[in-house]
Amino acid sequence: MEESMEEEEGGSYEAMMDDQNHNNWEAAVDGFRQPPPPPPPPPSIPAPARETPGGQLLAMPAVSVDRKGPKEGLPMGPPPPPEANGVIMMLKSGDAASVAKAAPAPTPRPPPNPHTPPPSFFFFRPGAPPPPPPPPPPRRVPPSLPGFVMNVITIEDYKSTYWPKLDGAIDQLLTQSPGDYIPISYEQIYSCVYKCVCQQHSEQMYSDLIKKITNHLERVSKELQASPPDLYIERFNIALGQYMGALQSIVPLFIYMNKFYIETKLNRDLKDDLIKLFTEHVAEKHIYSLMPLLLEAQSTPFQVTPSTMANIVKGLYTLRPEWVQMAPTLFSKFIPNILPRAVESELSEYAAQDQKLQRELIQNGFTRQSRKRAGDELTYNSSSACASSRGYR
Repeated sequence: MEESMEEEEGGSYEAMMDDQNHNNWEAAVDGFRQPPPPPPPPPSIPAPARETPGGQLLAMPAVSVDRKGPKEGLPMGPPPPPEANGVIMMLKSGDAASVAKAAPAPTPRPPPNPHTPPPSFFFFRPGAPPPPPPPPPPRRVPPSLPGFVMNVITIEDYKSTYWPKLDGAIDQLLTQSPGDYIPISYEQIYSCVYKCVCQQHSEQMYSDLIKKITNHLERVSKELQASPPDLYIERFNIALGQYMGALQSIVPLFIYMNKFYIETKLNRDLKDDLIKLFTEHVAEKHIYSLMPLLLEAQSTPFQVTPSTMANIVKGLYTLRPEWVQMAPTLFSKFIPNILPRAVESELSEYAAQDQKLQRELIQNGFTRQSRKRAGDELTYNSSSACASSRGYR
């Protein structure tokens, strides 16, 4: 009986301890599940004192800094609220007016500038059209630089500044001898032509150029008319060669005017126009006086040098190919494919013409010469003897 009583008391004690441990464990678990308590509210500090620098340092409580680490008692969470006495009490006892005076006064904003461009960002609703771009600021030109805004060449500037430069350069090019060097700046002349074309003076410049060259050719024509017959062919050759050589420099200098005015608006070419001027003012006036002299010079060998005869005949064919009909035999000697092709049935006639030419040359003092010179036969004999001697070895 006593043993049973002891067993019942022992079992009830163990059950009671188990219930107590279970309750403690649940309480600990509930403590972990609950959110942490909110931090304590800050103490009521006046507004000026709340903005003073170093206020947080002044509000720190006096804690012991001798301890090192959590095992020695340093607080792990946020610092506890400061005490009512100490430094906080000193701030509370201070004069609020003095603290307000120590705070810097706000600087006043300047008035808005009406010329300031609007900001580069806008707020608009989704789906709405984008706002228009801001207008560009007005362009201001300094009053001291009015001439640098647009360099305009007036007609007075063209006549007084630009055309005199072109006129002098054209004079030098038209009167130079073939192969001579003229100290002119081709870059400066080309720049003048370029500026005048850009300023819409192409028509005036083309008219002045044609007038200038026409006056020059009229003077050349008058000089040829006053020439004696024995010098007529030579002077005509000089005038033709001098003019064609000048065109090789004049046309490239005015190439900008040729490209953007003559070819575009007139549907012509500058070189063709200048060649036509020589044809009308010089060649057409002298062709009927020049052709009989050329035929006479052809019948007399070496009365005119072959180079002079070739230059004149080729030049006349360039100026007007129709003039070939005036003397086809003369032109055929310097220009190919002028006469019709040779025919086998006319070979005897060709041979008779060659024999006639040879007889005329003999009558004029030209003797027939052998094909070999006097020293050639000696050289030939010595070389053949050496070759035979080498062959025997």
